[in-house]
Amino acid sequence: MDGAANYRGRRVLITGADGFIGSHLAEALASAGADVTALALYDAFDRTGWLDDIAVETRQAIHIERGDVRDPAFMMRLCEGQDIVFHLAALIAIPHSYRAAQSYVDVNVTGAVNVLEAARTHRPARVVMTSTSEVYGTARVSPITEAHPLHGQSPYAASKIASDMMAEAYARSFDIPAVVLRPFNTYGPRQSERAVISSTIRQALDPNCDAIRVGDLTTSRDFMFVGDTVSAFAQAGSHDAVTPGTPYNAGTGHAVTIGDMVDEVRRQIGSNKPVVQDAQRLRPEASEVRALLADPQRLADATGWQASMALADGLATTIDWWRGRIADEKVRTSADYVT
Repeated sequence: MDGAANYRGRRVLITGADGFIGSHLAEALASAGADVTALALYDAFDRTGWLDDIAVETRQAIHIERGDVRDPAFMMRLCEGQDIVFHLAALIAIPHSYRAAQSYVDVNVTGAVNVLEAARTHRPARVVMTSTSEVYGTARVSPITEAHPLHGQSPYAASKIASDMMAEAYARSFDIPAVVLRPFNTYGPRQSERAVISSTIRQALDPNCDAIRVGDLTTSRDFMFVGDTVSAFAQAGSHDAVTPGTPYNAGTGHAVTIGDMVDEVRRQIGSNKPVVQDAQRLRPEASEVRALLADPQRLADATGWQASMALADGLATTIDWWRGRIADEKVRTSADYVT
């Protein structure tokens, strides 16, 4: 992982470490010798999300805390003594944000403020706040630079715009060393099967599915493998040249349509299942983001970071992971997940 040497012996807090990207970041930084505290949402069944899938020897090196970013007192205690804070905890499912917008404000906005307030007290050397390419909405120009206007085309996107502005405000008002990282569409092992690449792969492999059901095949996305996303976080968290209060895109600089991605998955798997457009997977027309293509030059100029995994190679790795999950029967036993 690029920048890993910068983390040996550093005390690092990762919120949302039980999630897709967070678990990969916790795993990578612990393997690099960081003293990692991983925040997982409290679960009465004693599960810690994808942290449970990390190799035992690495997981044992991670200090796992259970709690909730919506609790300000808890976050104040958790941030004490940390050198670097990565804030990844968020509600991210766009379709659910149409149904439960307030919960996205509670987690994504209030949770971000709680982290920033804790940083205001304990003064870590760096806070990396996780944003999303969804804040740009449908691109007015392409590729998208950080100067692109922000558009809240879904309640989720609006909540992340608010979080970004809070990070800028705390950097400007209270000299908090907070930077905003905007990963474009990350994919890879451990991603929810409701995400478009994971869903496509699962359906293509699953004998319970007679077709591959997707939403709009004509939209395009800048898909980035999770290992490259983790590397971007590592650079944003440690490099001296990043500027507090500033957003940084992380993407490949290449985009493909959903239809082309589906075709590549089917080619690699050898699937001849039909592809069906599912009305339940379509966003409201005015809310659909038609195209997302990153211009990652600002992050490259500051840190030297660049994505390195080609889409075909990343899909192959992700397909292998899904084959293992299905073979080990670590997936749902019905195809109802596609609805």
